Amino acid sequence: MKINIKGTNLDLTPSLKTYIDEKLGGLAKFIKRFDEDGVAELWLEVGRTTAHHHKGEVFSAEADLRLPKEILRASHADKDVRTAIDIIRDKIHQEILKYKTRIGRRPKRQE
Repeated sequence: MKINIKGTNLDLTPSLKTYIDEKLGGLAKFIKRFDEDGVAELWLEVGRTTAHHHKGEVFSAEADLRLPKEILRASHADKDVRTAIDIIRDKIHQEILKYKTRIGRRPKRQE
């Protein structure tokens, strides 16, 4: 799974990129069978919603997980960017579980 990161009104430090890779890279094990040819991509946008506010939900994170026949989406705003990323991970994981139950297992071939 390839992770594409975009920072909006926020500097993407190496520590933040490492944190994102650790947290969201672990989702790859849940979509192994859907990522047949390495086509699964995670597009993540993290940023500040406003430049002049310092309190409240000023950091946002939005993620699109593009699978072969589906796009799973999650977004969250929080007072800390790392907390927003953690919640995004949980939301995307729930979407993956829903996707798996919707698709289900293929019926076995009868011979």
